[in-house]
Amino acid sequence: MRVAIVTFPGSNCDYDLYKCVQLVGGTPEFRWHRETALGEVDVVMLPGGFSYGDYLRAGAIATMSPIMDAVKEFARSGGPVLGICNGFQMLCECGLLPGALLRNRSLLFSSRDVRLRVENASSVFTQEYQVGQILRMPIAHAEGNFHADGETLDRLEGEGQVLFRYADAEGEVVDSANPNGSARSIAGIVNESGNVMGMMPHPERAVEPILGSVDGLGLFTALLSHFSPLGAA
Repeated sequence: MRVAIVTFPGSNCDYDLYKCVQLVGGTPEFRWHRETALGEVDVVMLPGGFSYGDYLRAGAIATMSPIMDAVKEFARSGGPVLGICNGFQMLCECGLLPGALLRNRSLLFSSRDVRLRVENASSVFTQEYQVGQILRMPIAHAEGNFHADGETLDRLEGEGQVLFRYADAEGEVVDSANPNGSARSIAGIVNESGNVMGMMPHPERAVEPILGSVDGLGLFTALLSHFSPLGAA
């Protein structure tokens, strides 16, 4: 599995993704935002961070980078694209995913562990999990409040496009477990075609015991299994 990790000015989770892809047996390759081609890759990942200082809106300026035309073409051709945190914001800003990420309802930056409930385990990204499984991963964002109009939210729910939802340790979706005010406690979604995913929590920071959780590992092993059914990269 060859993975293009796109780095923007202000990205700070690109190397985390690089090491994570290596950990599961994939082959990571960096792509600078000024490049215009992705090359022969199987997956594209947009990392977390503060691209362009999050000026205008988080992820907005990054969508104007030359590489994003190639990312959009890759996605429209069916290639898997994963956007984490700032990457999720980019995917919404460029129209590959619906909705928008607004300021946290607290208006403060939030950095802590949260719990997620798996809502859909049939996507290429979540096939290593089970529906209802409770995961623990960290968040680190100021604009993670997922918002969309009611019709869009109903469609996401009805089409199984909600992959993760904020929940408590018992798996209950309660307001106290929602760290940013996201509509319907949504933490991660996928597009209608099932090949473009965005999430605010950081699975790449939950892949080894020393990090406090390995709950994010399944997302990356799921992608590897999709491209290497026998486990070979």
